[in-house]
Amino acid sequence: MLELATLGLLQREPLHGYRLKQQLELFMSGCISVNYGAIYPLLKRLEERGQIATLVTEEGEAGPMRKIYCITPEGRDRWHQKMLEHPHESWVNSRSRFMIKFFFFSHLKPAERAKLLEHRLSVSRLRLESIEFDGIPRLDPYASAAWDRCLDVLRSEIEWLSEELAKEQQKLYESQYGEERQAISLKNKKVKGNC
Repeated sequence: MLELATLGLLQREPLHGYRLKQQLELFMSGCISVNYGAIYPLLKRLEERGQIATLVTEEGEAGPMRKIYCITPEGRDRWHQKMLEHPHESWVNSRSRFMIKFFFFSHLKPAERAKLLEHRLSVSRLRLESIEFDGIPRLDPYASAAWDRCLDVLRSEIEWLSEELAKEQQKLYESQYGEERQAISLKNKKVKGNC
């Protein structure tokens, strides 16, 4: 998830390592904890793979030099691949991964966004059905309250995903409808020009 988020943030703007750590903390802290010790080795690996490059090296405020990184075309391809994949992972990790992906949805095409939303919605519905089918153990009032809260969060997520999917489907419809109208208009112009 750290690789996906790092490439996504660098896709928005070039950053030096410390600023990248700050931005990762800002948006990822709600999804996963950020291991700062993993960021600089990750940047080195991404640079060795040609997925990021050093844009410029400048003097830092405290004295040591710092690199400003930018994403390369290979990095954009890798980010896109990671955005569209559906790894088999735990429920908690898949929820965190989806929220990180959602943060970068503006860099995807509407059809790609819809596909990711459909997948997450399907997984969430299956999760809810599984929990409801297995039944919730009612051990004590606190355990029951915790299970009820989990179900509320899951139902809320399903509702939110359904709303977001409807928005994307509307965008797809409008995009396809607009293309059809342009094609008809162009065809009519050609017909009129031939008369």
